[in-house]
Amino acid sequence: MYIFISVLILIISILLGLIVLVQNPKGGGLAANFSGGNQFMGARQTADFLEKASWGFAIALLVLTLTASIIIPRGTVQADQTNTLLQEKADQTKQPAVDFTAPPVQQQPAATPDQKKDKK
Repeated sequence: MYIFISVLILIISILLGLIVLVQNPKGGGLAANFSGGNQFMGARQTADFLEKASWGFAIALLVLTLTASIIIPRGTVQADQTNTLLQEKADQTKQPAVDFTAPPVQQQPAATPDQKKDKK
């Protein structure tokens, strides 16, 4: 079902692009190529048809993309199984060599050259 909707989205996107490209940017559509006033199924009806078709395709594209996002295939792992798998992976990871919970070991400051002479 998801593949069918994806193919429909692709087809509608291409048709919508073609319809938009056919329309005249000044709002006339194909009307600029035809002469004459009020013809039945003439230039004015062609521009109206192209505008209505572009709105229809845009709405259909919106509905199909929302539908596709709802029915997109998901994994078969359930939520409680996911937590178990994550816990198992966390348990299998190697622990760091340093224990960060222990208090830091205080080191003695290095002896200065004067202190070294005194010890000799």
